[in-house]
Amino acid sequence: MTSPAPVAENRLRWAVSDTLTMAQRNLLAIVRVPTALVFLIVQPVMFVLLFRYVFGGAIHTGVDYVNYLIPGILVQTTIFGAVGTAIGLAEDLQRGLIERFRALPMARMAVLAGRTVSDVARNVVVLIVITLVGLAVGFRPHGSIVAYVGACLLMLFFAYCLSWGFAFVGLAAPNSETAQAMTFPLIFPLTFASSIFVTVSSMPGWLQGFARDQPVSQVAQGVRSLMLGTPVGSSVWIALLWAVGAIAVLSPLATARYRRVD
Repeated sequence: MTSPAPVAENRLRWAVSDTLTMAQRNLLAIVRVPTALVFLIVQPVMFVLLFRYVFGGAIHTGVDYVNYLIPGILVQTTIFGAVGTAIGLAEDLQRGLIERFRALPMARMAVLAGRTVSDVARNVVVLIVITLVGLAVGFRPHGSIVAYVGACLLMLFFAYCLSWGFAFVGLAAPNSETAQAMTFPLIFPLTFASSIFVTVSSMPGWLQGFARDQPVSQVAQGVRSLMLGTPVGSSVWIALLWAVGAIAVLSPLATARYRRVD
C-alpha cells in the first residue's frame, strides 16, 4: 500500500511545478509584447515627475517632499500592478485559454497561482525602476538596506494578496476592457484618499477617519517609516493584518469563481 505522505508530497511538487510553468508563460507574454510593461512603468514615472516638480512645492508634509512621495508612489505602483491579474485572466478567459488549461493534466490551482506569482515578479522589476528614478530626482532613504528590502517585501505581499481579489474580477468580467473598468473604481478611492501623496491631516475632517485607517494608508505609512528610518509604530503590523485578512477572504472567492467558469 502506498503511504499517503509521498503521495501528498508528489501532489505538492506537481502543483508547484505547474504554478511556476504558468508564471513563466505569463512572463514570456510580457517579454514578447512589452508594451504593457512599458506603460506600467511610464505611468508611475509620470506621477513621480508631476508631483516632484509641479505639485511638490505646494505640498507640505514636514519632511522633504520627495522623500515622502517616493515610498507612496512605490505602494501605488505595486497596487496598480496587481490589476494586471484581472486583465490577464479576463484576456485568457475571452480567448478560451482557461477552458484549455482546465482540460490539461495540471493542478487546478496553477492558473490562478501562476498569474498572481508572475504579477509579483513584474512588480519587482517596476519597483527597481521606480527606485532608480526616485534616486535620480533626489530621493534619499535614510533607513538601512535591510529595512528598505523589508519595505519592498511588505508592498509586494500586500499587492499579492489584493491580486486574488482582482483575479475574481477578471474571471467575472466578460473581457479585459471591462475588467480594467471594474478595477479602477475599487483602487482609486483607496490610493488617492490615502497618505500616498499628502498627509491625512491636510484632508477635510470628514475624510480623515477613512484615509487614516484604510489599508493603503497603513501600508504607505509602514513603507515610508522603514525607508526613511523613522519610528515604525504599528503601521507595519496593521498592514500585514490587512493583507492576511484580504487573502483569507479573496482567495477562496477567486477559487470558487474559477471552478464555476464555463
